[in-house]
Amino acid sequence: MKTKIPLLIGLGMMGILIILGIAIPGTLTSFFRKPVLYRHALFFHILSVSLFFAHAVFGILWESRSLASQSPVIILHTYRTVTWLDALISSPLIIVAVLTGVILTASIGKMWDIGWLSYSFILFLFSGLIWVVLDIPTQYKIKNLMNEVKPDSSGLPPDLQTLLGKRLKISLLGTIPLLIVFVLMIYKPGLPSIPRILSSF
Repeated sequence: MKTKIPLLIGLGMMGILIILGIAIPGTLTSFFRKPVLYRHALFFHILSVSLFFAHAVFGILWESRSLASQSPVIILHTYRTVTWLDALISSPLIIVAVLTGVILTASIGKMWDIGWLSYSFILFLFSGLIWVVLDIPTQYKIKNLMNEVKPDSSGLPPDLQTLLGKRLKISLLGTIPLLIVFVLMIYKPGLPSIPRILSSF
């Protein structure tokens, strides 16, 4: 339950922002464009994105090393710790990144008019879609199979090994778009916006 509290608070804040954005869009945009708020939002955005990306990368490396060990004790401990960190750290970091990203976007202009920003948003959504559609169902299956494994067993069931390898690939697939977003956020290349490209057809 404790791991769900930061997630619920963040989701509540996002819900409030969505409601305010619909009810009083002009007032909300004016509030977000305050210079002081921009500096704070920029700090927390960079911090949350950096920590989330680092956690994703090192989580993949940690899981791959544990799988290579072929030790049930190491694999079970690693997976349970990584999933615990996902709930406690990754989910709140995603919410903070989105909230501060909304504030920064309101400060620099419309998201769909800025090329690198529109691509970043689509890639971020794609990464989230991978997490929701592929990663979460796989985690539930792994959790159920892990409950049947004893720490002193000589090896893991073939089904569990297959799922752990599959989840590692899913994690990598979801991290690659985030790497591209990170690059776009730092270098801000002069790319044409997505609506502009679509309107040319």
